[in-house]
Amino acid sequence: MAAPIQHEDLLKLKGFIDFVNTNPTVLNMPQLQFVKDFVEKFGGKVPDGDFKMPDTGKCPFGGDAGPKAKPAESSAADDSDKSDEDAYISEPESDVELDMEGVIEADVESAQPMGDSEKVATEEEIDQASDLRSQAAAAYSEQKFEEAISFYTKAIELNPGNALFYAKRGQAFLKLKKPNACIRDCDKALELNCDSAAAYKFRGRANRLLGKFEEAAKDLRQACKLDFDEEADEWLREVTPNAKKIEQHRIKQERKNAERKIKERQRAQNKARKEQAKSSAGGSFPGAGGFPGAGGFSGGGGFPGAGGGMPAGFDVGDLMSKMKDPEVAAAMQDILGNPANISKYVSNPKMFNLVKNFFPGGFPGGGAGFPAGDPTAGDADSEEAAFCDAEGKPANSSEPKAKKESSDFVDDGLD
Repeated sequence: MAAPIQHEDLLKLKGFIDFVNTNPTVLNMPQLQFVKDFVEKFGGKVPDGDFKMPDTGKCPFGGDAGPKAKPAESSAADDSDKSDEDAYISEPESDVELDMEGVIEADVESAQPMGDSEKVATEEEIDQASDLRSQAAAAYSEQKFEEAISFYTKAIELNPGNALFYAKRGQAFLKLKKPNACIRDCDKALELNCDSAAAYKFRGRANRLLGKFEEAAKDLRQACKLDFDEEADEWLREVTPNAKKIEQHRIKQERKNAERKIKERQRAQNKARKEQAKSSAGGSFPGAGGFPGAGGFSGGGGFPGAGGGMPAGFDVGDLMSKMKDPEVAAAMQDILGNPANISKYVSNPKMFNLVKNFFPGGFPGGGAGFPAGDPTAGDADSEEAAFCDAEGKPANSSEPKAKKESSDFVDDGLD
């Protein structure tokens, strides 16, 4: 007959039994109580004593018994491969260890009478409310807190503008372990009187019962500031350690978030710089958009309409630096729009040097280059400074000019 459990499980069970044979006190561990009961059910006896884990650090049932060994430090190469973002993600958030003694479960929120906020009490109603307050105080002193709440509620209905009635009813709710009800009453009291020390005091205590230590410390500190009270001061000293731990933890997290944002911004900037460097290294202007209206050009592609690429040794970076000059940029845009317009800039030394250095074989895209030599060096109006194409012929005529006649020839009108 086949065994009811798998072979692998049988091997584990055998290993466990072998371990128990040599370390029987292990069955005194609380989590193995069911095994101890099984042994004793069949007349076995488990020796008394506490079990100590072996020094090997291995759990007898599999896994590690002790704390995990620290992983080997990563090599410098591995560290360099790991991004700052990964480091932030992998870093666990630290927990705050708080003293939660005295914290109770929050009471279920339920509606409680708050009175008519628009009502103006008469003198008679004010007197009646004062009597009810006295009855409520008497019931409270006798620890009849439900009865005290009832009296305060009636007083509130008669005089809903008295902040102290709400604060005192909140105090009674505290005694009934209803911190949320107390907080609602104290909120109303502070709405009517922002300087109610009693409201701050009881709301601070309610927050402490709910484990809201920072809020509790703030309220109790304000209560002592408005009207020092020994009980409020004692409650404040009770919540201060936890409140400080929470504050320090929050500051630490805010600092981490700020550092994370700085790292993200630096990564974005580095990425943008790399993209720009990559684009420049490829021999094209950023965005491959070129000059407006010209369609752009990229390394090896030449200007629109040009048959070939850039000249050998073309330095895009140097050209871009010269293009920062508004005059040169405007002239280049004009020429790219219509290469024939290059003739307008024959006397411009900036454009002459630009075309000479970057387009020695003529301006790409159909426009001819400037003539050899510096057109600005001589007489700009002389015939020798005429605009020529790359072969040295006049750019605007396919026929050579007629020979200039001598200046001493005079037409006398005779045949």
